[in-house]
Amino acid sequence: MTDKLKALLSHDAHPAIQFIKYGMVGGMSTAVHMVMFFICGWFIFPCLGEDDILVKLLGLSAPAIEEGVRATRAAYSNGVAFLISNTFCYFLNILFVFRPGKHHRVVEFLLFFAVSGISMLIGTGIQTLLIARWAIQTTFAFAANIFSSLFINYAMRKFFIFQK
Repeated sequence: MTDKLKALLSHDAHPAIQFIKYGMVGGMSTAVHMVMFFICGWFIFPCLGEDDILVKLLGLSAPAIEEGVRATRAAYSNGVAFLISNTFCYFLNILFVFRPGKHHRVVEFLLFFAVSGISMLIGTGIQTLLIARWAIQTTFAFAANIFSSLFINYAMRKFFIFQK
């Protein structure tokens, strides 16, 4: 590995580089979350409606689902996706972005999940409200969930969980 690449991948990279790495890890984790959400939402907890943009883009068909049931199933799908993507995100963050060691590894992992869990609950609440109250498409409600979680997670991880 070249010295420049080692410097970029190190935990001591410039804060701007660290933020870019965080964004890349977050992007990959979000992709894992989205794939798992839609796999669950299609096969395990059906929550995609006939008018959903993803269903239309992929040329799929979906059954009619009452809004309350769809909202609940979307929350379940989000929970499964959260567990998988958050574990993936934790390991990439300690490998490439943040310096671990401020807390014992188990405490750090639990704090990571606690912060993510709080942001996921807030995001899922927003998602559920958008679907159940205003009949927003599942895909758009899920996007609102993702964006709200992103902002909460970065601040909490940067300042309270990992070493600066």
